Amino acid sequence: MIERWNRDQVLALAPDASSQKAAQGVSSPGKWSGAGVTADALWGECKGSGSKPYRACVDLSEPAYRCSCPSRKFPCKHALGLLLLWSADGVPAAAEPADWVAEWLDQRRDRAARAVARPAAAAGTAGAAETGPSGDPRRAEQREQRVAAGLSELERWLADQIRQGIAGSRRHDQWDDLARRLIDAQAPGVAGSVSRLNAVLATDDWPARLLGEYALLHLLSVAHRRLPEVVRAAEAGADAGPETGEPRSPAAGLLRRVRERVGFPVTREEVLAGETVRDVWDVLGRRDEEQDRLTARRVWLRGRDTGRAALVLSFAPPGQALDASLVTGTAIDADLAFYPGSSPLRALVAARHDGVPAGPPPGSTLEQALEEVAEALAGDPWLDSWPVVVTSVTPAGSPSWQLAGSSGGLVLHPSAGTPWRLIAASGGHPLTVAAEWTPRGLRPLTTWDEEGRVIVL
Repeated sequence: MIERWNRDQVLALAPDASSQKAAQGVSSPGKWSGAGVTADALWGECKGSGSKPYRACVDLSEPAYRCSCPSRKFPCKHALGLLLLWSADGVPAAAEPADWVAEWLDQRRDRAARAVARPAAAAGTAGAAETGPSGDPRRAEQREQRVAAGLSELERWLADQIRQGIAGSRRHDQWDDLARRLIDAQAPGVAGSVSRLNAVLATDDWPARLLGEYALLHLLSVAHRRLPEVVRAAEAGADAGPETGEPRSPAAGLLRRVRERVGFPVTREEVLAGETVRDVWDVLGRRDEEQDRLTARRVWLRGRDTGRAALVLSFAPPGQALDASLVTGTAIDADLAFYPGSSPLRALVAARHDGVPAGPPPGSTLEQALEEVAEALAGDPWLDSWPVVVTSVTPAGSPSWQLAGSSGGLVLHPSAGTPWRLIAASGGHPLTVAAEWTPRGLRPLTTWDEEGRVIVL
């Protein structure tokens, strides 16, 4: 039986604040009929404005949602309202799901079985991304030349900015032309980094932050230019034997990471065709943000046995549904396939297994968390976020809030403001907190009270 989620966890699944409010309006028992719940499914019929009730159901094992209402939001208010009713223990247990629910579950299982075979079928084409969509090596070589020319121009532009000084860098349109030229040079990753420099100007410490962003862009350009040297050095040392520390693997990881940051794609099929890591993964929390005219959802996971961090990303145009299959505060027994690189972080959920009990994830001290972040940055200097779980910390230090431990503290991100929910959950007592590390401070995601109850921050 899936452990029942609490109200915080359900509301965290809502695509926006209006959906949260609407869900609470349809969460009373009087709105529902024919409701029931089994070990892995929840369903019910909600009275609406029409003659027929809306049929809503949830596959709790993933989760996944379905409703007969015309809403484009996902999950809709009816699915959320049904989950709120279930979280309040208002749905009776049933021996078997209703026929229309069983039919939907069977269809999902059939699709899942077909999806399992796809990665194996794609294994023979895993290298297609390196030779272009058509497999034409000439097109791949042309792209390499365009990217190299675009990054050379970026290096010259950065040198000019430093030589002239950044005092005149308050124009919000000054990076637009450069970003467009980088897109023409087929380096979309770098173009995106340049276009996001506009946000730096809105901060109080913009000169220091802008110089830092320029330095990272210069590092990426130089790293790409010197990749052939790195590859030759790795190949020269590859035959030295295992006692040399296997030099080729770090170089291959660095090559992958640099090319990914520049904008060379790694296909989903290629990732799923690679090795997977099975573990019990705690879902630490999630954050949505606008990025290049898309809404990006970051969901952070951490393996209980391996201790590995993972990031599951999904994207959607504004107003369209994002992936809502990972519930904050739960744990999944799953195989994760990681994107290649020197600090593998981004991952895809390749396969799920039986449910596992949830609870506070294993944590670390503030010092151990910083050591982990430092190791990740050594493998990927362009890393801008990393998940941490810290134990025995309390919010302190108004007006500059931080998570304080026995030997110091880590400052919170300015966007956290005054962390009222965290303060209320703590009551002056130490907590376990899952947070997203960023160069500007921690973004609190989730905490657990003394009874182990999940509190979404």
